[in-house]
Parts: sequence; C-alpha cells; structure tokens
Amino acid sequence: MIDQVEVNQQLMFDGESDEKQFLTFMMHDEEYGMDILAVQEIRGWEPVTTIPNSPNFVRGAMNLRGTIVPIIDLRMRFGINAIEYGPLTVVIVVSVKIKEQQKIMGLVVDAVSDVYSIAEEKAKDVPDFQDSDNAYFVHGLVNVGQKMVVLLNLEKVLDLSDKSGLKG
Repeated sequence: MIDQVEVNQQLMFDGESDEKQFLTFMMHDEEYGMDILAVQEIRGWEPVTTIPNSPNFVRGAMNLRGTIVPIIDLRMRFGINAIEYGPLTVVIVVSVKIKEQQKIMGLVVDAVSDVYSIAEEKAKDVPDFQDSDNAYFVHGLVNVGQKMVVLLNLEKVLDLSDKSGLKG
C-alpha cells in the first residue's frame, strides 16, 4: 500500500534545514498531515474485530504481527460524517508516546495523499472558534503551494483517556 504515497521531492520552503517530513492524507476533501516519523506502516482497509462498549470512533482492533492494534476512524473522531470504505481507504499505523507510554494505533483515513518537507515554524495557529472541539487536535495550519494542510497533534488525537475535544 505504501506505493500510494508519492514523495514530494521539492523542498517547500527554500531548503531550510529544520524541515520535518509530514505524511498527508485526505478526509472530507481536506488534507491533513502527521509527522512521518510516527508512521510505522500503511495498510489497505480490512475488517477488524469489534470491541464492545468502545466509543463510536473506535472501529475495533486488528492483530498486527502479534500486536493488538486499536483502530480509530478519524472521520468519526473529528465528528465528520462517516462514509463507506472504498479501495483508497487506508489504515495508517502509528506509534505515539502518550503519557510516558508508547502506543501503537491504526487511523482509518479516506486516502493517503503525499509527503511534504515542512518547516514547523511556518505552521500558523488555528483560528479561535468558540465551540470547536477539533481545534484541540490541531498542531497548526500550513500553506503548501496553493492549498492548506492541517497538521495534527497525534498525541492529543490518540489520547483516548483525555475527554477534551472528544467526539462520539
């Protein structure tokens, strides 16, 4: 599945040395990004084992080479209408440190988009919307060419014990 990712060879900000690479993906016609160093693998969607009494955005769990990996539907986590999974739907398996413990989780997204080199200081703060729980999950907004990419704070997105910004 990784062949869906095309590495963008252009440096977006004049070759600055403090750039990080971000894997971007699509959801609801918007492009989101995450630090590529958190990504362990990208897999096509396959059915998962349902976990009873879990939040509605937790699709279930999969066995990934002996590791039980919870699967989170990011559309549902962000309160975006669910869609039927198609051939481009992927699970991005990430490893993130949450409360001093390394966690492996899978994120269901509509499609993988690209890899960009972005200087983090170019990211702009999220506009202050009074009742926007999802702003809690956003690290910043950055312009890439003619489009805007939402950079996510994966630690906050995946901290299921934190009720801030919780949807579902």
